[in-house]
Amino acid sequence: MGRRFPCSIGRGGMSRSKREGDGATPVGIHRIVGCLYRADRMARPCDWALKIGPRNLWSDDPRDEDYNLMVRAPYAHSHEKLRRADPLYDLVLITDWNWPYAERGRGSAIFIHQWRRAGYPTEGCVAFSRADLRWITARISYETRLIVRDAKSYP
Repeated sequence: MGRRFPCSIGRGGMSRSKREGDGATPVGIHRIVGCLYRADRMARPCDWALKIGPRNLWSDDPRDEDYNLMVRAPYAHSHEKLRRADPLYDLVLITDWNWPYAERGRGSAIFIHQWRRAGYPTEGCVAFSRADLRWITARISYETRLIVRDAKSYP
């Protein structure tokens, strides 16, 4: 829709060579491939959103065959909990970064989610204010993309 929103990016800045654990947000054009939400904290944000349950996790272990995929507890490998105590993952848009066929070590769990506060870095995701994230989610279509450009991308 041609709109721009203030956002937070990874503590490692932006990267054209993203690696697991570097804290960087990958530069590129990323499709939105999923939507997750906390049904105990908000109404369903769009008709294709899936509820985040207490056992939902995201694998971030490059040694695991389910690397960069949603998995369920109990889960022996390194992972991220999707059902967090804080509101950061109350609404999550999943990008196609290194998905669905993940290259091990190239980075995982590159989401769009709520920020802690303006300017506070993420672990590599892109984060927006709660209001902007809800606005964006309500208007996503099949062609919606997240465009992450570094300084070299601008004329």
